[in-house]
Amino acid sequence: MSFTRRQAIKLGSAALGALGPFSWTSPGIAAEGETETYGLSTFGELALPENFPHFAYVNPQAPRGGTLSLQIKNTSGNQNFETFDTLNIFVFKGDGAAGMDATFDTLMSGTADEPTSMYGLVSDKVRISADKLTYRFHIRPEARFHDGSKLTARDAAFTFNILKAKGHPTYRSILSEFVGAEADGDDTLVARFTPARSRDLHLLIAGLPIFSEAWWKGRDFEASTLEAPLGSGAYKVSRFEQGRYIEFERVRDYWAEKLPVNVGSNNFDRLRYEYYRERQVAFEGFKSGQINFNEEYTARLWATAYDFPAVRDGRVKKEELPNGAPTPSQGWYFNTRRAKFQDPRVREALGLAFDFEWTNRTIMYSAYKRLSSYFENSDMKAVGLPGPGELALLEKFRGKVPDEVFHEPYVPPASDGSGSDRTLLRRADQLLREAGCKREGTRMLLPDGQPFEIEFLDSSGALKPHTEPLQANLRKLGIETTFRTVDAAQYKRRLDGFEFDIVTMALGGSTTPGDGLRIVFGSDAAKTPGSRNVAGIADPAVDFLIEKISLADSREDLNVACRTLDRVLRAGRYWIPMWYKDKSLVAYWDVFSRPGTTPKYSTGAPGTWWWDAEKAKRINYQG
Repeated sequence: MSFTRRQAIKLGSAALGALGPFSWTSPGIAAEGETETYGLSTFGELALPENFPHFAYVNPQAPRGGTLSLQIKNTSGNQNFETFDTLNIFVFKGDGAAGMDATFDTLMSGTADEPTSMYGLVSDKVRISADKLTYRFHIRPEARFHDGSKLTARDAAFTFNILKAKGHPTYRSILSEFVGAEADGDDTLVARFTPARSRDLHLLIAGLPIFSEAWWKGRDFEASTLEAPLGSGAYKVSRFEQGRYIEFERVRDYWAEKLPVNVGSNNFDRLRYEYYRERQVAFEGFKSGQINFNEEYTARLWATAYDFPAVRDGRVKKEELPNGAPTPSQGWYFNTRRAKFQDPRVREALGLAFDFEWTNRTIMYSAYKRLSSYFENSDMKAVGLPGPGELALLEKFRGKVPDEVFHEPYVPPASDGSGSDRTLLRRADQLLREAGCKREGTRMLLPDGQPFEIEFLDSSGALKPHTEPLQANLRKLGIETTFRTVDAAQYKRRLDGFEFDIVTMALGGSTTPGDGLRIVFGSDAAKTPGSRNVAGIADPAVDFLIEKISLADSREDLNVACRTLDRVLRAGRYWIPMWYKDKSLVAYWDVFSRPGTTPKYSTGAPGTWWWDAEKAKRINYQG
C-alpha cells in the first residue's frame, strides 16, 4: 500500500522538521516545551521558507483545460488494477476505484523535491509537545468540502479514529501506535501517540485523507458504495460506469487552489481512468487516443509495439524520463505459509531456475538490470561485509538468523545466458535434496512424499512470457508448474486470503523507509488478511530491525538499519528477484506541455503537465 504525493508520504517516510517560535492563538495555552512548525521533515531543516510561493518544478502560470486519460498503475487500500465496484477505497471490502484520493485533502502535502518533507494544506501550522506524543494541528478556517460545508478539526478526528477502528488492514496496521484524535474547537485537531510510536507516525497522520463526519453519519463506513463520499480535494467524481471507466472533474471553486502546495498543479479539467481486462485491448485504446498518457513497464512492447502511424508521424511521443524515485522491489514472492516453501533451501533452489541473463536478452531487449536488494540502487542496499553498526544490530540474533547475514549479502548468481544453465540447475537439485525432497523418475517429491507442484497466480498474462522459461527449468528439476490467470475479483480474494503459491508483486520503495515496512515484512501483517506481506514473513529479527528503522533519528542510523534488514531479508530467500530500470518509459499523445524543471524524486509526469490546446488542434486530436 502506498499514499500519493498529495497524501504527503510514500510509506514510512518522515518525521519532525524545522521548528520556530509560536505565532498563532487558539483555544488553550501552549504548554511548556511545545514548539511550532509550518512544515515537517525527517532529518534537518525544511528546504523551503514559510512563505514560499510554489514548488520549483511547477509552472505557476500553467493554463487549465483538457482531459488526462490513463490507466491505474499503482494501488492503495482495496484498489484493483482491472475493475472496481466501490468508491470507498479505504476499507477492506470491495474493489476500489482509481483516482479517488484526488477527491480528498490532507492536513499536509508533500513535495517531489524533498524526499521526506511536508508543507501545509488543510493545516497551516502544528504545535508539538516536548515528548513528541501530542500534535496540535491548526485547521485553516477557509477549508471547505465540495458542498460548501466547513471542514473542521472534528472531521479530521472522526477520519483518523474511524480509519484506526474500521479502515483497511493496512491503515489499521500503520495506526497501531496512534492513540486517537480529538477536536479542540473547530480549528484545532489534537492527535496523540503512544510512547512506542515510530519516528514518522505523525506524518502518516498528516498524509491521511479527511472525510466529512456529517456525510458519513448514518452510513456504514465498511460497506461498498457507488455513492461518491463527500470530499474536499481538487477533483470530484463526475461520472462513471462500474468496471469500465471513472471520470473526475476539477472543482472550479476549490478552496485550496491558491495555496503554495497546489499552485501549478491540478491543471486538467478532467481526469479519466479507463479499465481494461486485457492488456492488448488497453494498448489499442492508447493507439486510438482513448488513453492519451501511458507509462510502459514491458521492454519488449517498448521496443516493438510502438511502431504505429501516430508514432511515426509524431502525434505520439516516446520518452525515457530520468526518475529519482526509489526502485520497487519486484519479484516472484513465495507464500511461506505453505509447507512446501518453508525451507529457505527450497526457495533458493527455485530462484536458481530463473535465467535472468537469457530473459533480459531474449525477451526484454537487454533493457534491465537484475534486482538483488530490497533497497536497490540506494545507499540503503547492503554491500560487502557488514560494518560495525550493522554487526551491533545483528549480534543479539547470532544463532537465530542464518550465518550468511554476518558475511557477504546474497546475490543471485549470473547464469551462462543459455536459458538453462546446467551448473545452476545441478546446484538447485542439490539444495532440494538437502531439504529432504526426493526424485522419483521424472518427478520431484516433497519431503512428505507428495509431488512438488507450483501454481503461479496472476490476474494478467503480461508476465507469462517471462515466467514460462522459469517454469520450463523447474520442470527439468521435476517440479510441475502452472500459470493460472484469474479474473481481477478472484485474484484479489485469493491474494487477500493468502490462497496462492507464488504471486508477482512490485512493492514501492521509499527514500526514507519507516512504518510502511511493517505492512510488507512485519509478523503481524503476515497473519492479517489483505496485508501486503504476501510472503508471510514472520521473523523477530525482521520486526526488531523495522523498529530500529522506524525510530532512526539520523540518515546514517537509518541507512545502517536498512542495510541490516536487507541482509536478513535476502538471507531468507523470500522471493525470486526480477529486474529494474532507473528510467520511466512514457508514451503520450502530443497534447501536453510541461515545466522546464523536473522534480528531484519524480519524473513530474503527468502531474505537473498541462493541456496544450494548440498542440491538440495541430494534430487534430479527437480523444
